Amino acid sequence: MTLNPVCDSVETSEGVPVAVTGVAQVKVMRDVSFLEKACEQFLGKSVKEVEGVILQTLEGHLRAILGTLSVEAIYQDRDQFAQLVREVASPDVCKMGIEIMSFTIKDVYDNVEYLDSLGRAQTANVKRDADIGVAEANRDAGIREAECDKNKMDTKFSADAKIADAARNYKMQKADFDQEVNARKAEAELAYELQAAKEKQKIRAEEIEIEVVERRKLIDVEEKEILRREKELIATVKRPAEAHAYKMQLIAEGTRTQTVEEARADAEKIRLIGASEAEAIEAVGKAEAEKMRLKASAYKQYGEAAMLSLVLETLPKIAAEVSAPLSKTDEIVLVGDDRTTSEVSKLVSQLPPAVQALTGVDLSKVSFLT
Repeated sequence: MTLNPVCDSVETSEGVPVAVTGVAQVKVMRDVSFLEKACEQFLGKSVKEVEGVILQTLEGHLRAILGTLSVEAIYQDRDQFAQLVREVASPDVCKMGIEIMSFTIKDVYDNVEYLDSLGRAQTANVKRDADIGVAEANRDAGIREAECDKNKMDTKFSADAKIADAARNYKMQKADFDQEVNARKAEAELAYELQAAKEKQKIRAEEIEIEVVERRKLIDVEEKEILRREKELIATVKRPAEAHAYKMQLIAEGTRTQTVEEARADAEKIRLIGASEAEAIEAVGKAEAEKMRLKASAYKQYGEAAMLSLVLETLPKIAAEVSAPLSKTDEIVLVGDDRTTSEVSKLVSQLPPAVQALTGVDLSKVSFLT
């Protein structure tokens, strides 16, 4: 049978009225002695009446136990409260041949809001403790985080230092290795280049020997070709040339003889003409010399007056000769400074040499009478 005991407005040990509901599972015991007791108690009664008797018994013990406990104990430890009710009520219900199989507290509540106040206070305490716990946890977490960050940074710096040290050692070792490798590589390249140079020298020596042999063969071929060409030239050029040269020599000798004879004739002709011309020039010169001698004698005899007369007779001719080029000029323009006087003076200064050339009289040595 399932029973639902209910206790309303039952005061606890603190005088707080509460209401409690529970659930109980009971059954009739099968042992003969207990079964006889159940028959004595419930024979002729209905199931509801049997449930009512057992329910009242449970509710009575539930009320009695509620009066001995505080609200906090009832509310916080329901299992212990239910165990206590079952232990207290079991002897009485056993006397009626009934066994309590289970008993649990279903609900605990009150009408004066005690549990709510307790819950709020507890909630506040819990929130306070929670906030404190959170703050302390945050503080501890911050401290721990800072310590962790510090340890992390220390570890990182230490690791970076080790990495840098390792990188430095690596670079130094690599530089040493590279230097050694480069040295070996340079030695190998130098040895290779030296060997290559030697091989090239050998190859060049072989090529030179080959070229020498080829040139010797070419020289032999060319010498033979020269001999062949000499023979060919002798046959085709020299012999005909010698014959032609002999022919030309004969022709040249004949032409030379002819030319010599003609030159001799021309020379004799020129000599005769030159002799005649020389005789004529000599006669003319003698006549001119005689003329000049006679003039000089006359000039000497007549004196300065005759010379002045001769000069005056000659000046018109000189003026005519000087002015002859100017007769073809329409106009003379002198540009720049007035150089008329200087030009005239220059012209007059040139007259004595002209007169001396024409007459043989030096005007600069003649004194003119006023």
